[in-house]
Amino acid sequence: MARVIAIANQKGGVGKTTTAVNLAVALAQAGRRVLLVDLDPQGNATSGVTRPEDAAAFADAGTIYDALMGAASLAEIIRPVRPSLFLAPASDDLVGAEIELVAMEGRERRLHVLLRDVVPEYNYVLVDTPPSLGILTLNALVAGHAVLVPMQCEYYALEGLRSLLATIGKVRAALRPELEIEGLVLTMFDSRNRLSHEIAADVRKHFPAKIFQSVIPRNVRLSESPSHGLSALEYESRSAGAEGYRALAAEVIARERKTGMLTARR
Repeated sequence: MARVIAIANQKGGVGKTTTAVNLAVALAQAGRRVLLVDLDPQGNATSGVTRPEDAAAFADAGTIYDALMGAASLAEIIRPVRPSLFLAPASDDLVGAEIELVAMEGRERRLHVLLRDVVPEYNYVLVDTPPSLGILTLNALVAGHAVLVPMQCEYYALEGLRSLLATIGKVRAALRPELEIEGLVLTMFDSRNRLSHEIAADVRKHFPAKIFQSVIPRNVRLSESPSHGLSALEYESRSAGAEGYRALAAEVIARERKTGMLTARR
């Protein structure tokens, strides 16, 4: 049974989609079967793992919007994009979902219900979310077993983190008691910048058990790779960004093994 991880942060520009794409590829390269769900109307996770002509063909064949609206099952719109990596693509149709879902019964559980039929086929389901706390992000949180929070090493990121943690607490209380925090991952870390070190130290002080040891550096290859429809691991496998996401994938797998062993002992 797949572990469903929502990758969320209400603040934009923190490396959320970059994390979703590169972590998905890293997990797939590590031998895991992975489903990447693009729940962001911008569709950047989709374009990050596909060529433009493929993305257009995916949109014509059906997207996550069609599944959420009940026009298709999730299995019908999922496409293979790499060995062991599958994509539930997004298109600009998803822009209207925020409004259309409001009138639907069980609107916050639409993704949760859709995933029931497909999660047995995967080891991990990663859900890329919009940079907001609207109905699409709420769907991801309710569907998820855990939330992974990419966090840029700057002051305002701490302010956004407090709001996100408060929202996660409300979702736990009202809709998804099982929801956990998978961890906080520091992104865009600049080792030459004193503020990056200060923010990292502050986060480790307040969330010592939740922060990943892997740190994602500020790296030009991470910025260049999406324009080629590739992850950094494929675009430049030895880049610092690629190494950072490989290390993050190894930590995610190690945590899952530890959780499984603890469950078995109980």
